[in-house]
Amino acid sequence: MDQQYLLVILTIFVAAAAVAMVFQAAMLFGIYKSSRSMDEKARRVLPKVEALLDVSRATIEESRRQIGDIAAKTTGILDTTRRQLDRVDDVMQDATVRAHAQLERAEIALDHAISRAQETVTFVQSGVMKPLREIQGVALGLKTAIQYIVRGGRTDPTEATADEEMFI
Repeated sequence: MDQQYLLVILTIFVAAAAVAMVFQAAMLFGIYKSSRSMDEKARRVLPKVEALLDVSRATIEESRRQIGDIAAKTTGILDTTRRQLDRVDDVMQDATVRAHAQLERAEIALDHAISRAQETVTFVQSGVMKPLREIQGVALGLKTAIQYIVRGGRTDPTEATADEEMFI
């Protein structure tokens, strides 16, 4: 019984293996059908993808050309701007130097004018005002002398009192 039992078990296992192999074959057939269906769909989509790929390549090439043009123009604009800024900087430096020179000249002219004005004031003080004061003093002395002679030599007591009060 032992062999018979072993033979039955072996038959059951062989049958199970056969069923598993049939199941695997069915699965492989299903995978084959599915891959054929996918291949068919991919073949239908492939021309569209290739067209899209061609359009994408053309667009990328056009974009590269446009980017190259933009980069060249930008470089030109930056170079022009740099040159213009250098010119503006030169003009500003020249204007600053000239302004400093003009300020120095104006300061020299102003100092010269002030010194000339001081000389003129000194001249007027010493040449004109001093003699006028002397003349005024002489005229005042003559006036006082004439008043003294006209009054007869008498002094008015109110004047004497007023003169004394000024000094108190």
